[in-house]
Amino acid sequence: MLAKRINGALRHVPAWPLYIVAVVPPVWLLWQGLTGGLGVEPIKALEHELGELALQLLIAGLCITPLRRFAGVNLLRYRRAVGLIAFFYVVLHLLVWLVLDVQILSQIWADIIKRPYITVGMAAFVLLIPLAATSNNASIRKLGGKRWRQLHKLVYAAALLGGVHFLMLVKGFQIEPLIYLAIIVGLLALRLPLATGARQRA
Repeated sequence: MLAKRINGALRHVPAWPLYIVAVVPPVWLLWQGLTGGLGVEPIKALEHELGELALQLLIAGLCITPLRRFAGVNLLRYRRAVGLIAFFYVVLHLLVWLVLDVQILSQIWADIIKRPYITVGMAAFVLLIPLAATSNNASIRKLGGKRWRQLHKLVYAAALLGGVHFLMLVKGFQIEPLIYLAIIVGLLALRLPLATGARQRA
């Protein structure tokens, strides 16, 4: 069975190399920006690429549970790393916007208040902060497994807001953000029957 082969192959593969690999894309993008590889607006391009990578990783994290339930592929050991790397990219995306793009503190606050796509993006970031802060064994013990799992369901809202943020910031009709949003909604919809069944058994 393919799922058993994949699980067997990954059984002895640790999650820590993912953190090392995660550093490569930002460094490469920064180098590209400094050497003219990101076009005429390198800051905007860097900001966009980091944000899209973060959204892709949030989606990858959402895929882990359905893969285990419906395909038998167990990637749970990598979920924490994927989530933390996604948060790392979100922070980089935000720092590029704050430090390299806007730069003026008063303008940053004005943009958060007046521009809906930035408001939505900041809301997604705020939701991810407690998830990143509690992505460790000590927090699981302190909160208890059930409360910790309930808290980390905030990732559903954060991913959805991230998809909406991407959709709102693009100019004109573009299919790419719609695809991302459709995938997120689909992955969240897969959880609805499971939630309903759990309520009925309770």
